[in-house]
Parts: sequence; structure tokens; C-alpha cells
Amino acid sequence: MSSRLPPLNPLRAFEATARRGSVSAAARELNVTHGAISHQIRALELSFNAALFERGGKRLRLTSQGALLLPAVTHAFEGIAAATAAMTRPTTSGELRITCVPALLSFWMIPRLHQFTEQFPDVRLTLIATNDPAGLFSSDIDICLLYGDGNWPDCWARLWSRLELFPVVSPALLSTRPLRSVRDLRDHVILHGDDGREWNTWLAAADGIDFQRGRQHFMSDARLSTEAALHNQGVALGDTITAGSLIARGELIAPFDLTVPANDAFYVACRNEVRAAPIVKVFIDWLFSALESEPMPELQTSARTIIRARPAKTGTPERLPAREGFQPVSSPTRDRHAERPPKRRAKT
Repeated sequence: MSSRLPPLNPLRAFEATARRGSVSAAARELNVTHGAISHQIRALELSFNAALFERGGKRLRLTSQGALLLPAVTHAFEGIAAATAAMTRPTTSGELRITCVPALLSFWMIPRLHQFTEQFPDVRLTLIATNDPAGLFSSDIDICLLYGDGNWPDCWARLWSRLELFPVVSPALLSTRPLRSVRDLRDHVILHGDDGREWNTWLAAADGIDFQRGRQHFMSDARLSTEAALHNQGVALGDTITAGSLIARGELIAPFDLTVPANDAFYVACRNEVRAAPIVKVFIDWLFSALESEPMPELQTSARTIIRARPAKTGTPERLPAREGFQPVSSPTRDRHAERPPKRRAKT
């Protein structure tokens, strides 16, 4: 077998075209002309004496020979990119730029950040409160901690934690305005961290979707609604990650024992080419070890059981012992950590 390798530029053109599905998209990515990409692909096909794409239609399709070549080429380029990142950032020192879901950054990461900085004192952190996945494609960002479905193309992503949602209220407010039943919520301000769908989901599980609500405030993300609850402004929906420590310290109370699983989860994600950099690797490893080293606090409620909400079609919720914790399943809730302006809905 010949050890001669095909030229690098045609292989780059082939990989980008196969991944993007069109010559034009590949040309934009590689900052060359449409004709240059076409010429390089033809040169590669001539060197192999085989067609790599099936022409025709809006999206190019790989031939069997092209499908055989693509995984090897992709793996090779990822290896080169990882080695380049390791060479240019060979030590666990320097600047690390991180984006994080606002509520997670405020209520979970910052209180624990000293654990990382004491271990790696030569790392300078830049923290940005956002849930925008566009950071994954920016050379100015190294790591993203996002709330979503984990489906971000051309990136590395790993599930960090699932979570469940439940009402939270400050002890001061609860002492002056009790919450003995779901119906008592009509005497409280409802604080939304989304457009209202999450509260609707919880109320449906609590058989309270039809009761007349009082005042409601809509906020752009869960950090703001949680902070409003801390300042005695009303009742918000907390979650098992960002509200857990607040409940453990007694700053917030979960007045009911009903939880509903969040629709999405927290993911750690970054570009493939920076994943192997030592400075990136140590922070990602710390994120997972910090989560695993601190057991999730149990809800402090007066009830003896936790009621697990099922999708509406199943009807009756399932009861589980409180000590078994929370194991989320799918639900129709919407991304509570998105940064788009909330869409106000009519009161139900």
C-alpha cells in the first residue's frame, strides 16, 4: 500500500463541504471562492480515481467512497487542532474565558469558585453571565456552561446536571402570608423566570391551573426571579441546582413537596479544538468534581413524600420517597434560562 498522502488543502475542502453540505458554505468557512473549493474537490477525486460526492439536488451527498474517507479525515483534523491548542496553551496558567447561565453563575459557581482558584492560582478567569450558545463559536470564549438540549453542532458537549422545578419563597414572606395549600398562591405575587409556561406546568401538576391568580411579574431569566424571591417580592420557581444551597442555608423555603422535571438540562460545552488544552481540561474536570463532591440537598418541606409529575396524558402523579432524590424525565417546560424578552400571556 502506498504511504503517499493526498494534499492537505483538498482534504480540508472535502471535509468542510461534507460537513456543511454545500460548496458555497464550505467556501465561506474557509474564506476562499466557490470555484477554489470545486477545483480542490475535483483534484482530490482525480487523485483517488473515484467520485466523492453525488451531484444533483440542493445538498451534496457523499458516495460510498466519500463516506469511507470522511471519518478518517475528520478525526485527523481534530487531532491536529487538539495538538495545536495544547502547544499554544501548554500549561495551566493564563486566561480562561467562560460563559455561564446567569442563575447558575450567581448561585452555584461563584460561591465555590475559590476551590478552583486556590488549586490553580495562575489561572485568570473572565466570567460572563449568559445562556447564549453563540459563545461556542467565538474565539473569545473557551468554555460554555449552558442550559439546553445539548445539541450544538460541531462542538463538544457533555451533560453536567439535570434539574427539577418547584416553588420557592423567603421565610420572611411566608411568615406574614402563609402557603398552606396551592390555592393560597392567589394571595402572592407569582414571579416568572420565563414566559409563564413553567408555572403553568407546575400548577397543572398541582391541579391548580384553573384558580384565579393575583399579581404576576415576568423576568428575563431565573436569576432575576430567584433574587426577587430572596427580597420578599413573591414566589418564584426554583430548581434543584441553583436554589439548593439557598434552601440549605434557610434563605429560601420550598413550601410544597411537588416538583416537575425541567425540559432541558445543564451542559458543559466548548469547541473541539480547545477541548484538549490543559487549562480548559482542568476547569471542566473541576466543574464535574465540584458537583459530585456536594450531595444535592433534599427539599425541606413538611410532607413525607415527593410527588413526581408525569406528562399530562398519564394522569396520576407517581409518589416516591423523599430520600430517593430527584430523577428528572421529560416535560413540556420551556427554557427558563434563555435571555430573550418574556412573552406575556393572559392570566388563566
